[in-house]
Amino acid sequence: MTYITKQTIRCGAHGIITEPNVLLASILMKLAADAKTGLTGRAQITKNALAFGSDQDYQIDIISELDLANATYGITQVAGLHNNSKAFLFRDVGRAVHAPAHITERVVQLFRSKSEFTFLASIQQKSSTSGVIFSIHESEHSYFELESSGVREEIRYHYRFKGKPRSESFPYRLADGLWHKIALTISASHLLLHVDCNRIYERVIDPPQMEITPGSGVWLGQHSHKHGLFKGVIQDVKLIFAPNGYITQCPNLNRTCPTCSDFLSLVQGIMDLQELLAKMTLKLNYAESRLTQLEGCHCERTCSANGLVYRDKELWVEPENCRNCACKNGVVECRRIFCPPANCSEDSLPGARRRKLLQKMQTEMYLQGSDIF
Repeated sequence: MTYITKQTIRCGAHGIITEPNVLLASILMKLAADAKTGLTGRAQITKNALAFGSDQDYQIDIISELDLANATYGITQVAGLHNNSKAFLFRDVGRAVHAPAHITERVVQLFRSKSEFTFLASIQQKSSTSGVIFSIHESEHSYFELESSGVREEIRYHYRFKGKPRSESFPYRLADGLWHKIALTISASHLLLHVDCNRIYERVIDPPQMEITPGSGVWLGQHSHKHGLFKGVIQDVKLIFAPNGYITQCPNLNRTCPTCSDFLSLVQGIMDLQELLAKMTLKLNYAESRLTQLEGCHCERTCSANGLVYRDKELWVEPENCRNCACKNGVVECRRIFCPPANCSEDSLPGARRRKLLQKMQTEMYLQGSDIF
């Protein structure tokens, strides 16, 4: 039997890399799972992919939740990339566009409960400007921050790993005055960056810290009140806590490939099944050996009574107890029987012997000339 270990897999810069036996085992496990649910491979994956991003419990529409229509200072509602949702112009003035406490709490809870998520946004950034598109931070500790630099013409992703700051830079020009769709997907240590529905970067990074401090702030279009101010239009800002969340933004993208989290979960399931199979094999081997021993011996249940051992179905009589007994499957079963009176002579009875002895003593006393009565 071939066993799979975590060392045989890794998530590489070009996707999931596996040893051949691991890939074969994962395919077999997937087919078995599909057979159990009555679906075949592609149909099952397609069904899951269609469901990604559709569950409202695992996505947050940032603009809707912030209720930006009621915020007037520093932002203005304008025409966007399309008319299906609201778009807002973020001006180069001091502003404070951040989430209320209940939205922040929901974001913190979703980050803690999930190992993968996707940030989506449609932006039209003023040429050659720099600013933060979205930020989740506490003081100077950024747990998630996406920044676009028009000066360096790059996209920056800031996060934390084991309490230490980390940054990833992606050379790309967003600050060109044109509309762009951006999607950053994190799945364990696997990062995907889509711009305008094109996968432009794929990397293996240190797994981001998902334990966000409850007092953190959720900001849109800025890092804080006066820093990292984004200049331009923002629309369709969402956080989706599900695999391949970018499909919500770009439905025509390939949706059949599992994410690293999906694959690691599958491998863990296979390893658990292998461990269970090994334990069951040991128990089966022991049962077979015991069965072989039992087949080679003659086992007869006996009974013990009055210090004697009787074989199964053997009969005996206990005259002193006036009963017949039998051994049945290791249990003594007895029935009372009629006992006739003992055949004894009259002289052998205890009363007759006493009378005879008394008569003899009287005769001897009489001859001696005395009377005891």
